[in-house]
Amino acid sequence: MSGSPVHDADVAAVRQFNRFHTRLVGALNERMLATDYTLAQVRILYELANARPDAPPSARDLGDVLQMDAGYLSRLLSGLESDGLLVRTPSPENAKRLALALSERGREVFAGLNEASAREVAALLAPLSQDQRSQLTGAMARIRRLLGDMPDTRAFILRDPRPGDLGWVIHRQAALYAQEYGFDWTFEGLVAEIAGKFVAQFDPARERCWIAEMEGEVVGSVFVVRQDDEVAKLRMLYVDPAARGRGLGRALVDECLRFARGAGYRRMVLWTNDILVSARRIYEAAGFELLEEERHRSFGQDLVGQIWGRNL
Repeated sequence: MSGSPVHDADVAAVRQFNRFHTRLVGALNERMLATDYTLAQVRILYELANARPDAPPSARDLGDVLQMDAGYLSRLLSGLESDGLLVRTPSPENAKRLALALSERGREVFAGLNEASAREVAALLAPLSQDQRSQLTGAMARIRRLLGDMPDTRAFILRDPRPGDLGWVIHRQAALYAQEYGFDWTFEGLVAEIAGKFVAQFDPARERCWIAEMEGEVVGSVFVVRQDDEVAKLRMLYVDPAARGRGLGRALVDECLRFARGAGYRRMVLWTNDILVSARRIYEAAGFELLEEERHRSFGQDLVGQIWGRNL
């Protein structure tokens, strides 16, 4: 918990999103999905349909999961029971504890509701491109994770670049290196030059770029370029702060090494600066050795440039 003050604008933004979401899912309607059931009742049916068969919940269990007032929940359960959608049976472990489960009719009703809900969501997503859907579902996962509804088990994928990715790489590297190391705007020029040269002289048999994506957002990148027939060069390794600590940097370097071997190179080299401590640890762990060091003045800073290399 950061303890920083909550601004009125942040509160207003969340409330605005909540109003949009309740309208989107029809939460303000008296009935859901053109049926006789309310949103709360449909949610109860969902929880019962997805409960473990060997551990059916009690009314108290449902109340804990749904954070619902006990009296209100009791009335909803009674209504569903009167409609023949659920049954209550004494628990084998405790006769005073009544386990809840869907009846056969309840399962049929829920199946229809579930199918109708899936159709509504599919219609909502249909106008979006696959990239937009990935962004949407990634943003939804981030909301849940940030508000404590799901553990932080985010996984990354590595893919080929798409239009817009290289511009993102240039922007993010320049912004991050300015923030963390004080580099000036000339570093952005260097990164842009490297990316532009990669595109202009791209040899798919001997060069490659990987973009790392997590929850629909780009969080890393790396390039392999040809130095000569025998030597490949690793360039512009980048890991976004949001993806650190997940092994992404090592995974990107491993992909570079694997590709370079397959492309017929015998050696790989890279250039970095000694202040990039985390990157140097990744290189050392991957078998690179420090070959040369030289002081230089670049990007508004006094730096120590380093050349690292390893055989393949």
